[in-house]
Amino acid sequence: MSAEILHRIQFALTISFHFVFPPMSIGLGLILIILGVKSVRTGDPKWRQLSMFWVKIYGLVFAMGIATGIVQEFQFGTNWSVFSRYVGNVFGSLLAAEGIFAFMLEGGFLGLMLFGGSKLGNRLWLFATTMVVTGAMFSATWIVMANSWMQSPAGSEVRDTAQGAQAFMTDFADVVFTPTFIPRILHVLVASWIVGAAFVMSVGAFYLLKGRHEDLARTMIRVSLPLFAVLSVLQVFVFGSNAAVAVTENQPQKLAAMEGLYETRDCAPMFIVGWSDEETRETTGLSVPCLLSFLATQDFQGQVDGLEQFPTDEWAPVNLTFQVYHLMIDLGVLFMAIGAFALAMWAWKGRLWDMRWLLWVLVSTIVLTHIATQAGWWTAEIGRQPWIVWEQLRTADAYSPMVGTGNLVFSIVMFVLLYGLLFALFLFLLNRKIQDGPPPPPSEEDTSSLPDSFAEVFARRPHRASQDSTTAATGGEK
Repeated sequence: MSAEILHRIQFALTISFHFVFPPMSIGLGLILIILGVKSVRTGDPKWRQLSMFWVKIYGLVFAMGIATGIVQEFQFGTNWSVFSRYVGNVFGSLLAAEGIFAFMLEGGFLGLMLFGGSKLGNRLWLFATTMVVTGAMFSATWIVMANSWMQSPAGSEVRDTAQGAQAFMTDFADVVFTPTFIPRILHVLVASWIVGAAFVMSVGAFYLLKGRHEDLARTMIRVSLPLFAVLSVLQVFVFGSNAAVAVTENQPQKLAAMEGLYETRDCAPMFIVGWSDEETRETTGLSVPCLLSFLATQDFQGQVDGLEQFPTDEWAPVNLTFQVYHLMIDLGVLFMAIGAFALAMWAWKGRLWDMRWLLWVLVSTIVLTHIATQAGWWTAEIGRQPWIVWEQLRTADAYSPMVGTGNLVFSIVMFVLLYGLLFALFLFLLNRKIQDGPPPPPSEEDTSSLPDSFAEVFARRPHRASQDSTTAATGGEK
């Protein structure tokens, strides 16, 4: 196996494992804000009780995301040094902005959010939570922005230097708002919110099946199910459609690979399931006539370019791209069906609470949403091949040539073992927190005395001078 393939495998392994956690933390963040707003508006202790429970799980997910994300930064230098040199003058400002706008915001308020349940009032705790969640979304924004520039480079020019060709930024605004950025960041954020809603809905359904914390479990589902159902519809018909248009305009051969379309045609069909044979250049399966043309051009008779319009050495792995893309699409449609049916059963005399098979379906949604987000990520990255920077730098020319195959094989084996142990530990801790369940509800007397603004926090701190005088008067006794 060549060094290039091993580099690809290692990065695919580590980034796919890392990508389990950011969508969960972003999605749970939205749920935490909803719970916090409910707590402030109603004063009902159950909302604070739920917030305290989900903040602990958020902290575990957040820690896993940070631990696995650091690996990617090192791999840019160790495995993809040519790529890092090529994009460094563009990515430098984007990643610096992430550190300033995201990590500083998260780091400044993370402690208040994680440990503020017994120390802060509802409003101040909600503020700290909102700052952390905002920081997480800022982090995703800058990362997706950098990746979108790789998909559709803008605001830069390529120059020959003593170290080889490099991209240099010429217009920061054009880099920030590269053509594919807005559709992709909306697609990613909505997908993350769906994952978060599915997570809360899954735990709520699990408690109902086990006959535990039933009132809180129903509350979890009442919050998460409508969010899951509405976002699933918007993802398929609005944000997914906009992303398809962006791919059509900027990466037409990628769209052709996603749909296994070899010949340019009008009224191009969209497949639901199928198989694309790259040798015979035929795609067979169940399809909807003219739907691809409509999604790509907003016209049922619109023309969609086929792969034969482009050189064969610029084709992505067609069938692999086709399969992961349709896995994402089919799961998105399934989520709409699950959300609509569960809402109907809830509205129909509350039958949802007694339908055990449907509750088990809701439990499974957290696994299915993760599969969908991974499939979407693989579609974006595999469909971009053979380019690592679209039509500028090939992946085959971007890896570190000095890293030998022996080192790569050893590091891949070590990553598999370590990530396997890390994931087992994560599942163990997550299961223990879920099995322990929400903490007892705080009493109104306890929460009413907690500070609800930073002014109250500082006002309650003993003054240093008074502490010193007290110490002196008592002769230093404690």
